[in-house]
Amino acid sequence: MAQFGRAMLAEWPLDPDITYLNHGTVGVTPRAVMAKQQAIRERIARNPAQFMFRELARLHDMPAPEFPALRAAAEAIGARVGARGDDLVFVDNATAGVNAVLRSLPWGPGDEIVVTDHGYGALARAADAVTRGAGALVRTIALPRAGAGADAYVAAIVNGLGARTRLLIVDHVTSGSALVLPIERVVAECRRRDVPVLVDGAHVPGAMPLDIETIGADWYVANLHKWGMAPRSCGFLWAPPHRQSGLHPPVVSWGLDTGFTREFDWMGTRDPSPWLAAPAGFEFLESLGLDALWKWNHMLAWGGAHVMAARWGTAFEASESMIGCMATVPLPASAGSSPEDAQRLRDALLFEERIEVPVLCRDGGLWIRVCAQAYNEPREYERLAEAVAARRG
Repeated sequence: MAQFGRAMLAEWPLDPDITYLNHGTVGVTPRAVMAKQQAIRERIARNPAQFMFRELARLHDMPAPEFPALRAAAEAIGARVGARGDDLVFVDNATAGVNAVLRSLPWGPGDEIVVTDHGYGALARAADAVTRGAGALVRTIALPRAGAGADAYVAAIVNGLGARTRLLIVDHVTSGSALVLPIERVVAECRRRDVPVLVDGAHVPGAMPLDIETIGADWYVANLHKWGMAPRSCGFLWAPPHRQSGLHPPVVSWGLDTGFTREFDWMGTRDPSPWLAAPAGFEFLESLGLDALWKWNHMLAWGGAHVMAARWGTAFEASESMIGCMATVPLPASAGSSPEDAQRLRDALLFEERIEVPVLCRDGGLWIRVCAQAYNEPREYERLAEAVAARRG
């Protein structure tokens, strides 16, 4: 593990004067992957029409390339996330993938989409948008607070399903609370009740082991520009064969009704370089040693959370088995309780202390979510703890 820490900052274009504890928000692309992306862009630029229409994908009215570049990239990513390339398509981000699923399903009066109060807020808004004119509704179920075991989370979700539930949207790793949910158990219980499951895995690829087919969900969406080290914007949508018919991309183009991969591979002229460079992100991660990196990141997140809680006199109660490479720690009541308080503290940490970290307002108080990456080290979490404590004093 000695290879990790601030000495690794040279591998990323980050400002070395900033303590960056926010990798999970949008991710930071390594220099090596940026170089790969630029090489792809230059390759396209040599003859854009030839590449876009004859090499990138199978198009409706063009000779099909023997090995479409997008399909080759999908195969490479699928091999890293436990999926067949033919069941995986690229999207701009996990939110785009969720919108594709929601807008492809029929909704009727009384149908309900169930989300959780730990879920990503944009997805609840997307669900609200598709149900408004159909007489359907979105219902939010409350999950246990930090400190509850995995059984409690499974029970809360299962008990929150109803007779009219037509879809559950659930995080694999929750965005705000940074908890790794027992997703295989959740999906298995939903399957017993004939409730389809859409899993938001925005924070999973590259951050922890992933085997999508084993999870058994109906759809799985994820980002690769966070922990997967791909350029922005890059995500994917996975669907098993029986869920691919009738599944359309957010932007419908020439590929309509020509098949799952063809529809998503061509949504009009756009820059495909983030998707084509995505395998280079995993190659970079693998060059670091995935197991060692995951252990390092977990150690930083778990240890840093305890350091901060101890310094602030608060309780970090999450079970270690539910913590990956992020952790969310409560601030003391004196830090405030409003979104405005959260923004003031976040700005002060960045502009006065040069620390980039999210400050969240939830459950009637403020919380700080810290991320851990190869370029971080323990003293950065100690510095954050002291910076916040000094502002209280």
